[in-house]
Amino acid sequence: MLNAYEQSLVVANAASSKKAEDTIILDVGDIIGITETFVITTGDNVRHVRAICDEVEFAMKVEADREPRAIEGLKDATWVLLDYGDLVVHVFGRETREYYDLERLWSDAPRVAWTEDVSAEDMTAEDEKALIVG
Repeated sequence: MLNAYEQSLVVANAASSKKAEDTIILDVGDIIGITETFVITTGDNVRHVRAICDEVEFAMKVEADREPRAIEGLKDATWVLLDYGDLVVHVFGRETREYYDLERLWSDAPRVAWTEDVSAEDMTAEDEKALIVG
């Protein structure tokens, strides 16, 4: 089973494959205690946000054998939250992301480095330790 960091890479790559913008991964485990990571990303419009969410769900099912515990906000799709327990995915419309500015709210959380198309299966323990940017 993939850990929260590896799952975050699955999510980030899935979002990227649908042309999501400004995707970041935050290590919030030491701050929140109820989840390990946030993935935050942006879509251009409601249809784009929904497409990103669909791709994230599909990738998580196929690559991590996980389904979200809960999905909130899909109806208006300005801020959709997919809760996987140890991983929470936030897919925003541009204006909503700017308004809530979660990066500022969670500015104490270290960012996790990621690059598109890095497979969680290809990661070693050393790679995972190197993910935390600080």
